[in-house]
Amino acid sequence: MKFDLVVIGGGAAGFFGAIQAAEQKPGLKILILEKTTKLLTKVKVSGGGRCNVTHDCINPFELARHYPRGEKALKNLFKSFHAGNTVAWFEGKGVSLKVEDDGRMFPDTDSSQTIIDCFMREVQRHKIRIEMEAAVLSLRKEEEEFLITTDTETYHAAKVLIATGGSPNAGAYQWIADTGHAVLKPIPSLFTFNEAEKNFSDLMGIAVPNAEVKITGTKFSQQGPLLITHWGLSGPAVIKLSAWAAEYLHGIHYTFQVLVSWIGAVKEADFMAGLQEHKAQKGKQKIVTNPLFGLPQRLWERLCSLAEIDAQKIWADLPQKNMNKLMEFLIRCPFQIKGKTTFKEEFVTCGGVDVKTIDLDTMQSKTIKNLFFAGEVLNIDGETGGFNFQAAWTTAYVAAKTIATS
Repeated sequence: MKFDLVVIGGGAAGFFGAIQAAEQKPGLKILILEKTTKLLTKVKVSGGGRCNVTHDCINPFELARHYPRGEKALKNLFKSFHAGNTVAWFEGKGVSLKVEDDGRMFPDTDSSQTIIDCFMREVQRHKIRIEMEAAVLSLRKEEEEFLITTDTETYHAAKVLIATGGSPNAGAYQWIADTGHAVLKPIPSLFTFNEAEKNFSDLMGIAVPNAEVKITGTKFSQQGPLLITHWGLSGPAVIKLSAWAAEYLHGIHYTFQVLVSWIGAVKEADFMAGLQEHKAQKGKQKIVTNPLFGLPQRLWERLCSLAEIDAQKIWADLPQKNMNKLMEFLIRCPFQIKGKTTFKEEFVTCGGVDVKTIDLDTMQSKTIKNLFFAGEVLNIDGETGGFNFQAAWTTAYVAAKTIATS
């Protein structure tokens, strides 16, 4: 049961690290340990089952800006392996990727199984062994060898790559903490907002293409598509906001207020001037039945109702106080948020192994030689859109390169 490399974790980073190590140094005896009965579970569910492999952004500095935690660390890492390298690697294995309008990249097949099959073929080709239902209980180093103990076996390894992914359970990191590495408390990132009063729940399914969502009393703000759901607010603007504000929102127990501008970021004075001009030019037009700014009819009706505008009212007869109210609900529509909902089936953590304990040129532990880390087990997480997978591919690649060349 002796191996050149034992990879702990059968997810994206674990598989990619094992395969990269085997590619860069053929003949390595490699083992992947997975604690559950399933492999590559996040790959399976990502992107609604289509697998959002990466994001169409190859500039390392631009790419790194999409990570609330890990931006500084990733700037240099992406110089070694960025989204363009990811695309090239998969295409080299016969898996072509496509770019969607928002920059997300998926396999041409629109199926995560394509990615899973690719990984399984490579694992078989390199004779990488996989043991499932093998939860690690302890990891210790004796002289130049690691001993990895599960509830059924003890494995020996020259090198170890920890790629266990994120977990909401702090206890899942205990055996890592026991090795002397600092672990920051895992908390949720990437989630949707639950509206306390459900004032808009009957409009579930309505979306706007470019809203601005701000958390009251903070500088946290994001723009992008916004979706009204039966529980509250979702869509890229909200999901991105949840990532950047993850620590703050956890600290206030997910009870807060957001202000929504349904038409994106605007200057109030300019916006009011535009409304006044529309009133002057379209004075005989009914307000409620003629939505402005490309807003969906039902949403426009709701905003007019909140502004106390009668269904038969025309622009010429609209009092200034109602005009002011309409502006408020268009650019500062308040939502009382109480609680969150996990985004689809994807749980992403803010927290994990502190990157300060890792040599970011090699992904090797600063304190234990030949112990490496990759993926979401680290305190690195990105916005939604393929960024978390890219961090997994990149950190796994750099770790594998070091493993193969040392």
